[in-house]
Amino acid sequence: MVEVPHEAAGAAHEGAAAVPTLFGFVSAPAIVALAMVVVIVLLLWKKVPSAIGRSLDEKIALIAAQLAEAEQLRKDAEALKAEYEAKAKAAEADAAAIVERAHHDAEGIVAKAKTDAEALIDRRQRMAEDKISAEERSAVAELRATTARAAASAVGKLIAERHNAGSDKALVDSAIAGLGRR
Repeated sequence: MVEVPHEAAGAAHEGAAAVPTLFGFVSAPAIVALAMVVVIVLLLWKKVPSAIGRSLDEKIALIAAQLAEAEQLRKDAEALKAEYEAKAKAAEADAAAIVERAHHDAEGIVAKAKTDAEALIDRRQRMAEDKISAEERSAVAELRATTARAAASAVGKLIAERHNAGSDKALVDSAIAGLGRR
């Protein structure tokens, strides 16, 4: 160990600041430590830690309630989502059923229209055939009437040409004689 001369040691004490004391008994660090002890004792005496604990417990309870509410809201949202998904699927199924029913109805309408058109064509064809038949009968009747008129006219001319008053008398006499025989 190195010995420091006494004069050098005194010089070292002169350059250093003197440590303040309270009434010459207690140094500054001890005063600070004593003040801290007093503050801690006062805090304990006024029950500050329990008040801080209560405050923290209240905050924890509030946060727990908010978490529970958030969890309930999440469950409600999931249930609502599931409900709307089910409604959407039901709506899709209903739409598919409506489309299927519309296709079926359309096929029925087309089939009925086809049947009705065929019936209308058949009815119009029968009407046309009946009209043609009626026209044919009318033409045949008119032809017969014309033929009968022409024949009667021709017979009248033939009779007028071939018969005179003498031949008519003989014809009338024979007709009268024929009447008595019956």
